[in-house]
Amino acid sequence: MSTQLAKTALVIPVHNRRDITLRGLRSLARINREGLNVRIFVVDDGSTDGTSRAIREEFPDVELIQGDGSLHYAGGTNRGIEAALDWGADYVVTMNDDAVFHENFLQQLVSTARRLPDTIVGALLLLWNEPHRVFQVGLKWRSASGGWVIPEDLTAFSVPKEAFDVECIVGNCVLFPSAALRENGLLDERKFPFGWGDAQLLMRMRKAGWRLVVEPRSLVWCEPNSYPAPLHTQGLVAAGKALFLNKRHPLNLRRQFAALWYSAPSKPKAIFAFMAYLMRLILKAVRIQPFADTKRGIA
Repeated sequence: MSTQLAKTALVIPVHNRRDITLRGLRSLARINREGLNVRIFVVDDGSTDGTSRAIREEFPDVELIQGDGSLHYAGGTNRGIEAALDWGADYVVTMNDDAVFHENFLQQLVSTARRLPDTIVGALLLLWNEPHRVFQVGLKWRSASGGWVIPEDLTAFSVPKEAFDVECIVGNCVLFPSAALRENGLLDERKFPFGWGDAQLLMRMRKAGWRLVVEPRSLVWCEPNSYPAPLHTQGLVAAGKALFLNKRHPLNLRRQFAALWYSAPSKPKAIFAFMAYLMRLILKAVRIQPFADTKRGIA
């Protein structure tokens, strides 16, 4: 490995965000590839806005994989990972298209993975509208708070200077050694087609003995999350559909329970956290406040 180019695959699932996708690819076109054999795999899940055509025209070297609109986030990511492993990648980096990447972000990820065996490495995610603020990094499990809690006070200046251990990593930009994927499988696209499958995959790997770290010198600026309108503003019928029927809604109770059940440190902690989550929903409804704390959990 030390005398050969590390085969490094970048996997990006996309759907109907042509301009955002092109911006992300333009950023990746400028990265430092010294010592790396980099191949980009874009999985276009049935876009109708000309995304694939634009990628072919501007980035002919990108490996473009077509979906039919049924892959969603997990399936799209999995098809890209499978293609990367077939290529013989040493490392697979899963990422979102709504990001801008520092020119040395990949060098830092690979360097840390080489230095720390049996380790999965996440980038330091920052907000592009507040470039110093850390975004969705350093999740901590707090059963009494309803599960995973994202610190709100971290900045690029307050995190450790060296790679630091974390309890969980979100999938915006994560480097997996290929061995981790071959040993532990891919995202669960049946249970988590639309989101949160990244957290479950990372926790599965952590329980199997893989170390999770964030490399603070690998900088990625991300688009801020958007959140649905508070349920109390939508009326009882709409709120009921979101909570009980709409599996794609972030606050759907079945989706919330599954996310906790498969990512919690233990099953008893998952149950306790879900009960705490339900209690928070009830209290917020009684106080006529939003049904969910948008800073809790994984977006």
